[in-house]
Amino acid sequence: MDSSTLYCIAHRGGCGHGSENTLKTIEHSIALGTDAIEIDVWQVEQELLIIHDRRLGRLLPGNGLISQQRFDALRQSKLPCGESIPTLREVFRQVAGRCAINIEIKGLGMIDCVISQIQEAKLSGEVVDEQLLISSFDHHQLYHASQLIPDIKRGVLLSAIPLNYALVGEPLRAYAIHPDIDCINQALINDAKQRGFKVYCYTVNEQEDIKHAISLGVDGIFCDFPGRVVAQRKNNHDQPAYWPS
Repeated sequence: MDSSTLYCIAHRGGCGHGSENTLKTIEHSIALGTDAIEIDVWQVEQELLIIHDRRLGRLLPGNGLISQQRFDALRQSKLPCGESIPTLREVFRQVAGRCAINIEIKGLGMIDCVISQIQEAKLSGEVVDEQLLISSFDHHQLYHASQLIPDIKRGVLLSAIPLNYALVGEPLRAYAIHPDIDCINQALINDAKQRGFKVYCYTVNEQEDIKHAISLGVDGIFCDFPGRVVAQRKNNHDQPAYWPS
């Protein structure tokens, strides 16, 4: 793999450079030259909030599940950085076609709400199909997406090396597999590529791990510090707004 073509994905918006999943951090990652941002989405009532955690207590005060809170109450709460939790709609407007977007579905039974908001954003011209990718550890929701919005790319999150390697991506008609840097080997990558999938590895922050992932032939890296991946390229390419074909 030529590192000059390595695709850079800002994990949680690029949380090594600022507060995770916030509009300010996303803006900084775009300025650094990241190719895509990855954001985590939970459904709260009929809205979609950009936040990683399943429960209150780390970034927001309180107890209980994020999905069981009132949307207005969560929006009024402030993150440690002083910002409010953004919505998916706000992220679409913030990015404004300047880079690709990976929407990671965190909760169960969210896909219909995600599809609805994507379709609204497409109608308003805020996003296009080629800009978007949906990923999840819940492969059932990815399958549902493949039936209802087949033109939106799907990324299959893996936290293990399956016995059948990348076969899991075929019934999902996946665009990519997203393996954990702790569970990745050459056989998995080779099998994925033979099946026509991209390989985007998460979460790769240290230079030694970045170089290891490149040596295995991954197509891209999720990194908390997207500037490190951009700097690793021998020749920085023009920042695309779409996922590579």
